[in-house]
Amino acid sequence: MEPTFKPSRAPWSTQPSLKEMADEVGVDFDRFIAGLAANRSDTELAAEFGVEPQVIYHLRDHFERYGIHSIMGQD
Repeated sequence: MEPTFKPSRAPWSTQPSLKEMADEVGVDFDRFIAGLAANRSDTELAAEFGVEPQVIYHLRDHFERYGIHSIMGQD
């Protein structure tokens, strides 16, 4: 049997967490997550937080792609 080589991958990411991103644009993280759970639209959430719908779109997209947290420096 031939040995299988699995390349190691770095156990961290430079991707910011969703909370950091929300804080940066002035969106309350907990209320944002509650809005996602309630299936509110980007337009509704944007009006609630006083930001452009595109901001909410990018936060939602980040959540759907990466989840809430990135992995930073874990072994």
